[in-house]
Amino acid sequence: MSEQPMLIARRTFLAGFNLAAGGLALGFFAREALADEPSGRLSGPKPQTSNPLEEVKSPGLNPNVFVHVGPDGQVTIVCHRSEMGQGIRSSLPVLIADELGADMARVRILQADGDPVYGDQNTDGSNSVRGIYEDMRRAGATARMMLVAAAAKRWKVKPEDCEARDHVVVHRGSQRTLAFGELALEAGKQTIPKPADVKLRPKAELRNVGKDLPLLDGPSYVNGSAIFGADVRLPGMLTVVVERPPVVGGRVAKYDATRALAVPGVKRVIEIPAPKAPYAFQPWGGIAVLAENTWAALKGRAALDITWEHGENAKYDSEQYRQELAASVQKPGTVVRNVGDADGALSKAARVVEADYYIPHLSHVPMEPPVAVARFEGGTCEVWAPTQHPQAARAEIARVLGIPMEKTQVHVTFLGGGFGRKSKADFVSEAAWLAREAGVPVRVQWTRADDLLHDYYHSVSLQRLSAGLDERGKVIAWRHRTAFPPIASTFAPVNRPGAGDLQQGVLDLALDIPNVRAEACEANAHVRIGWLRSVYNIFHAFSVNSFIDELAQARGEDMRDVMLEVLGPPRVSSLKELGIEKLPNYGQPLEKHPVNVARLRGVIERVTELSRWSERKKDGRALGLAAHRSFLTYVAVVASVVRGPNGKPAVDEAWIVVDAGTIINADRVRSQMEGSIIFGMSIALYGAVTMKGGVPQQTNFRDLRLARIGEAPRKIHVDIIQSDAAPGGIGEPGVPPVAPAIANAVFALTGTRVRELPLARAFQL
Repeated sequence: MSEQPMLIARRTFLAGFNLAAGGLALGFFAREALADEPSGRLSGPKPQTSNPLEEVKSPGLNPNVFVHVGPDGQVTIVCHRSEMGQGIRSSLPVLIADELGADMARVRILQADGDPVYGDQNTDGSNSVRGIYEDMRRAGATARMMLVAAAAKRWKVKPEDCEARDHVVVHRGSQRTLAFGELALEAGKQTIPKPADVKLRPKAELRNVGKDLPLLDGPSYVNGSAIFGADVRLPGMLTVVVERPPVVGGRVAKYDATRALAVPGVKRVIEIPAPKAPYAFQPWGGIAVLAENTWAALKGRAALDITWEHGENAKYDSEQYRQELAASVQKPGTVVRNVGDADGALSKAARVVEADYYIPHLSHVPMEPPVAVARFEGGTCEVWAPTQHPQAARAEIARVLGIPMEKTQVHVTFLGGGFGRKSKADFVSEAAWLAREAGVPVRVQWTRADDLLHDYYHSVSLQRLSAGLDERGKVIAWRHRTAFPPIASTFAPVNRPGAGDLQQGVLDLALDIPNVRAEACEANAHVRIGWLRSVYNIFHAFSVNSFIDELAQARGEDMRDVMLEVLGPPRVSSLKELGIEKLPNYGQPLEKHPVNVARLRGVIERVTELSRWSERKKDGRALGLAAHRSFLTYVAVVASVVRGPNGKPAVDEAWIVVDAGTIINADRVRSQMEGSIIFGMSIALYGAVTMKGGVPQQTNFRDLRLARIGEAPRKIHVDIIQSDAAPGGIGEPGVPPVAPAIANAVFALTGTRVRELPLARAFQL
């Protein structure tokens, strides 16, 4: 059989699908009809090359960088955050359009390039709505006020007697109307209102906000017109794969490219300089193979002969490191939270309950591995990439190439998942450097193995929790020691977590216990550590919720009742009560987003009501409960676990209740919660990246499994609590309670206490 690739691109394949009322029709186009390059590379949708800023500054009304109203009535809204399936392009523009009074049928959405004029573009930390909700409303309101002022001037009436709705301005008294397009040029000549003078609509007038809204990019996903990173094609472009150092900090000792260059289609082999610590977002180093197509590049890489110098991290071994973490939490760490005298109360307690909880490294494994296309011409670098943080990517490109930021441009494509991996700029700057060295445009494509072997891993952690009970079983002391190499270690020599890390389930954990102490213990990093969906909340929620279940078991009482007792009565927890001087609070003021025990209790009470928690024993069901505050949102989960056909634990049903304050798109909130259940299941059942000799032992889905279709719960029930509170996060908060809810349900089913993940290790799943 010939090894030459059959050049049918994913885009070509999707183009053969036509969804019609009569059913699904499958067809194929001739390969030759789509070829537009001498190499036979298939063309996909044309990449974005113009800057959206140029379009919003065209004739008409352009009061800011987010909104443009054209003389033809078309409203253009720029989405400055990255779309990775969470539906931000179906939410933020709708918020702006609602405030403007635009008809979404006449709204066009443009994707912003990386540019500081948009403010923060980092699509991470569940911050795309909660951090800029009012700013986006003001962007739409500014345009609305200018259209109303133009209409009032033409009619010689007061602006307050007019309103904008359904793409027109209406004079209430006479019911006269003027379309947005008719007013665009006149409105564009108006003085732009100062931010302090911009008046937002009453919330009741936001017609679409909070409702189930359509996924606006859904059709393009189905018909193949959506442009992802690997879809971009440039004239003369070469495809690149890189053999990177197996161990972090390693470098090429020597290599022979003779056999690689003999592979048909391979054009060049280039060595990438090894980075120096701290590694940050630097390219990883290694040997790059440049070829006419991906197949040739991969074959060429396989033919390389490389000898590596692995460096000091070659000693990193997961089992040995676990023992180091266990030793670290056995002794006092740096006190980060203190109320009363926890150590003294523990020493005098009638009973002490203590447990250690362990979670290994985790990998992001988004559906789409990292990829970037770069072109370097005339001292300027232009990049197309599925990046979550285009401004950081520009900064890293400028640093790596030694050029001014103004000489860089980053076009944001759709992301096939991200989970935090694509906010790191290493894969983008790597492509930029290779484009300059090669003198031609390049597409640097990572494989799934590349993605797993060279990730910014979620931190490994070990937690020790201790509780003292009095003669009646009441909890009188709580001590939490946590050890994990923090993300900061990727950027500086740091060996223990700080306040920004511990806000995630340690500092902001409300407890109605008289003696509370939390300590950060030492842990040195041997790999690049990065944020992964919900970050440190994963292991803090696992340990805290599992431990409360253990306390309930020790007392012979109901987990829900003990959890509510430990949390205490409905209230807003003060810093003094929490035992801390300040709380980073995910970048938001406590006055706006307090630690609200009433809201956490609310999701617990609601999820146990929906799952018929109190009737579980009568019904013969094994249920587990967990709840957590993260990213300013409150979530509770109940998981039902049964014995599957093979006799091993399986998740049968799940309930998830979320209180995220004000929301924009109920459909996307529901989807994110459903996705969180599956994501959390993958962590609970299979999530583990282990190291031997500094090298990850997992290289593909055969040894790093994710939850599969057949393992998904037969039902996932999502309930959204209606709230007028300030917007919280959505993308990440659903994840943390899932694994502990499953672990607690497994205990209810089997009597086996789960203190480490994944479950696959204990139950041979």
